[in-house]
Amino acid sequence: MVVGIVLLLDLAARAPRSSASLHSHAAFSAAAAAAAAAAALSASGVPLSARPFFGFPGFTVAHCDAGATYGSIDSPDLANDLNEKIHDSIHDLQLPIKEYPLELKPLLYAFGFKHLSMTTIRAFLLYYLPLLEPRPPTDDDDDDDLLQDDSERPPVDLVTPFHNSLKQIAREISVVTTRRVFERIAVCHVSQRTAWKLLKDAAKSSKRKALRGMSIPEYTYCVARTTFRAHALGVAATWVVQSVVQVYKCFIRQPDNDDELFDEKEKLRLFARRIYSVTIKCGFSLVFASIGAGLGVLLHPVHGQWIGCILGDFAGPVVAILIFEKLQFPLEG
Repeated sequence: MVVGIVLLLDLAARAPRSSASLHSHAAFSAAAAAAAAAAALSASGVPLSARPFFGFPGFTVAHCDAGATYGSIDSPDLANDLNEKIHDSIHDLQLPIKEYPLELKPLLYAFGFKHLSMTTIRAFLLYYLPLLEPRPPTDDDDDDDLLQDDSERPPVDLVTPFHNSLKQIAREISVVTTRRVFERIAVCHVSQRTAWKLLKDAAKSSKRKALRGMSIPEYTYCVARTTFRAHALGVAATWVVQSVVQVYKCFIRQPDNDDELFDEKEKLRLFARRIYSVTIKCGFSLVFASIGAGLGVLLHPVHGQWIGCILGDFAGPVVAILIFEKLQFPLEG
């Protein structure tokens, strides 16, 4: 409707009249046309760059002579040029948005064939390989060989390593499953950026960082920081599982002999010492895993990070035990 009023006023301005009235009426027509056009834009609430999408292909430019119009409805070249320039400028000003892809592994990932088989082989090798180590003969062994035959030697205990292997398998499966639960909790209750940092693949991240041309100290620090964040949920899962095991040992399991019968206060003190030891070992494990990953990437961006993280994870508790023994504060096993 407003566009129609503008057209009528523009046609009236072009009608042949006297020279005096022509100038005054033309000025009024131009002012009215400009006001109507501005009112149409403000009332409709449609920005200039979006007018072609709402059926407004152009706009009228009023000049002082009130007779020349450029960019009218019949010739929308000016409006189209302005719309294209505004669209290009807005598109150029848009900054790249960083995405945070979250890849959740299955909750029962630890029960998969590949992971379960590797866990089983590693656990049995851990407890059965020491039985295959040859012992150097000593003088006492020679005397015993003279006194007793081979049939009288005590048999090798194969049941205890088997039980320890099963316990190790159950412990590792529990740790992996608990970590999967923590990952889902992090995705639901923290920001997407924080969850992405906790779930990030540290090895792939170190490979991407190697392509950025960082200096060696900066690259080592960034990889160690990324490994610290990515390894935090795994260490937290280990702490929870070991704490549950200590609860079972201190309060639920029956002692093997009468010498281990404690009252409730002594059980609480023992439990507190063991939880303290577990916390110290897990903290050292997280710190040394990060340091090992940062040093390992100096050899290889991917395999060095992975190997350094594993070595640091194993070395952390050992270093903690040695340090606290030197300080005469031995950690509970």
